[in-house]
Amino acid sequence: QVQLVESGGGLVQPGGSLRLSCAASGKIGSINTMGWYRQAPGKQRELAARISSDGSTYYADSVKGRFTISRDNARDNAKNTVSLQMNSLKSEDTAVYYCNLNDLWTARDYWGQGTQVTVSS
Repeated sequence: QVQLVESGGGLVQPGGSLRLSCAASGKIGSINTMGWYRQAPGKQRELAARISSDGSTYYADSVKGRFTISRDNARDNAKNTVSLQMNSLKSEDTAVYYCNLNDLWTARDYWGQGTQVTVSS
């Protein structure tokens, strides 16, 4: 079983910054990608940013230039961490953010429980 534990959400004013982190543990075969999806009220879940095992990144147009995704590879405790640095936040960034891991060997997707990000004055 794979577990994803997220942290770092909260309330921030427009123009502010937040950093989200996600720690993956458990029986991970081989990580294909890790990423962050978000779902605003009344909208479909969308991919915000993703990083592949080779380090290549993808960003949705709406977050390009403002968000940065990064990954720390597993070390002693077999944890893999992905972070999302969010700068110049806008009200439209308000959403529940979900960490995602895609396992290359099983092709399965794993999800975190979600963390709320609210951008409001």
